Amino acid sequence: MAFPQPPAILAARDLAAAELAQHSPAALLRLFAWMHLARTTDNRILELFRQGLIKGTVAGGQGNEGLVVPLALLADKALDVVAFSHRGLGGHLIWSGHLCDHLNQYFANAGSPTRAREGNVHHGDPAHRSLPMISHLGTMPSLVAGVTDSQRRLGRAAVGLAFFGDGASSTGEIHETLNLAALFDLPVVFVIENNGYAYSTPVCEQFPANVALWQRAAGYGIEGFALDATADPAATATVLAAAVARARASSRPVLIEAHTLRLRGHAAYDTCDYLRPGESDAFFAADPLPKFRARLVAEGQAAALEKIEAELNDFLEDCVQVSLAFPRPDPVGMEADVLAPPTPPLPWIPSLDSTSHSSLPAGDLAKAGLRTPHPESLTTAQALNRAHRKILAERPESLLLGQDVATYGGAFKVTEGLLADFGRPRVCNVPLAEGACTGWAIGLALNGHRPIEEFQFADFSTEAFTQITLNAATMHFRSGAKVPLVLRFPCGGGLTFGSFHSQELESVFLAMPGLKALYPSTPQDAFNALLAAYEDDNPVLLFEHKGLYRRGKHPVAWDPHYRDVWTPRHLRAGDHATFITYGEMTLPATEACDWFAAEYETTFDLFDLRALAPLRLEAIKASLERTHRLIVLHEGRRTHGFGAELVARLTEEHFFSLEAAPLRIAALDLPVPFAPELEQAHRPTREKIIERIAAWLG
Repeated sequence: MAFPQPPAILAARDLAAAELAQHSPAALLRLFAWMHLARTTDNRILELFRQGLIKGTVAGGQGNEGLVVPLALLADKALDVVAFSHRGLGGHLIWSGHLCDHLNQYFANAGSPTRAREGNVHHGDPAHRSLPMISHLGTMPSLVAGVTDSQRRLGRAAVGLAFFGDGASSTGEIHETLNLAALFDLPVVFVIENNGYAYSTPVCEQFPANVALWQRAAGYGIEGFALDATADPAATATVLAAAVARARASSRPVLIEAHTLRLRGHAAYDTCDYLRPGESDAFFAADPLPKFRARLVAEGQAAALEKIEAELNDFLEDCVQVSLAFPRPDPVGMEADVLAPPTPPLPWIPSLDSTSHSSLPAGDLAKAGLRTPHPESLTTAQALNRAHRKILAERPESLLLGQDVATYGGAFKVTEGLLADFGRPRVCNVPLAEGACTGWAIGLALNGHRPIEEFQFADFSTEAFTQITLNAATMHFRSGAKVPLVLRFPCGGGLTFGSFHSQELESVFLAMPGLKALYPSTPQDAFNALLAAYEDDNPVLLFEHKGLYRRGKHPVAWDPHYRDVWTPRHLRAGDHATFITYGEMTLPATEACDWFAAEYETTFDLFDLRALAPLRLEAIKASLERTHRLIVLHEGRRTHGFGAELVARLTEEHFFSLEAAPLRIAALDLPVPFAPELEQAHRPTREKIIERIAAWLG
């Protein structure tokens, strides 16, 4: 469907500092035009919502145009990075796309840029570094920091623009990100849109009145200042242009507290009955748009303004009618788009390290079903170290980040020696800020880097739950953008670490769509899993049981079939039951199978699941068709544990062929206890597995 031709005044989406210094009439009219379009579009959207033509709700930017429009015009749209807030429609209009694209987003129709899968003003344009926001306020600036860092690593003099409100300024991740940007010299302009209210809560109930928000910059050693964004927009733009230029030149962050307006309440349903008498009138009296228009009229631009307004109003109405004519969205394909599609294997050098030991290229080795000779005897920790080393040596877009991963080599020494060989820009220690650091990694991944983030313990990943499950995991479904990110989770119990260092969190995270997960149980699988996870275009959780890091040395070789780690491995053949497990539990499961074979001549078809998401159960289903009995073992708690999902999927399809109720063996439903005797009672052991199976066999 053809979109209406925009008026000529909208052809330029930029504003130069020199134009402001020269008081260029064309530049001032351009600034006014975009502010007027933003205001009238917001007002028209509100009307359409009240008519029932737009669903959900709308959060308008009326009163905020004097801030967001100048900044969007000043940005270099070919380089810079932005995450607008829900007051930023004017910025979205300027950054990219046709007005109809944005209206289609609000109408949630078939022409929506997000295919109607994302809320209206939440959308962005990741391909042009405009990041789609989520409703968890405070989470987006860390992504801006990540994409900006990626741009700088690629030699591009980009600046990030991170918008958030006075309410979001209280969230912990804002402070984490300010610290991160200051620590790593990331040129992000942090913009607090202080309109005096977080929904209905006034600023006097959010933070101490004697400390301005911009003064927090001093605590991070960065520049900070306040700005009245209700004043003359041209003067505002001049101040903002200088701040952006300083950030670009110095590669240092800036914190701006912009005092702005919210003329229409938090959202369309907001009654605004919390405002003090006369407060709303004061807001409208401070509105910068009519004041700016009056200035331009006084400068002799009345006729030009009337022409611009008429053209823009007609253009807006034409666009509304076009967008209303679009069909409703088609749900076909939604499930397929949760994950980014598969990619071809990367051209790895066919050896454990980055020196080829074969005259055959990797593709020929794979076709021949060969491994490179001379496997090495490695622990799981050593195998993971070798995989990291291979990735860093062969893939320039890779980097490793995490707490203590650099000089110390990680809490479990998995990254030992990597800093010395690859340097600080590639091997990055990070502060204790899992949320912001994961957002930073997501931003890096969105812009073409492929980060690996190590969590010191899997338990600490809960600090980044929002970033992992609601930003990274949903990004492809919402926007089509890929997030090639590996998140390493040292997990599991049995080492007397207690409740906060021993969790099995797979069922918690994998209840959320958009994540992949691998859980290797051998050094070879660990090596293969890191390579397979690294080259995937989705966020991949790599669960690494701490009890396996140094549980003996085993042969590890280059395996051209390393991607087979995404399918189950057959550990034992048998015919009495199909037995599924993964991770550290493969060891007692194997011992239990051997015991039953020796003592009772009863054999089980044992599978190491390896990949927890996506689940590829074809071989297991074929086994269950033959054995007619099912055993599932995992270390996590039984209630809502991952075994429940396995049992449900398999029994849904094979219920009538089963000859016994499925057996689930798991940990007790309690926090992981500390004392060795208590932890032993809590988690599955060889003896308890044998006992449970024997009772089940009856």
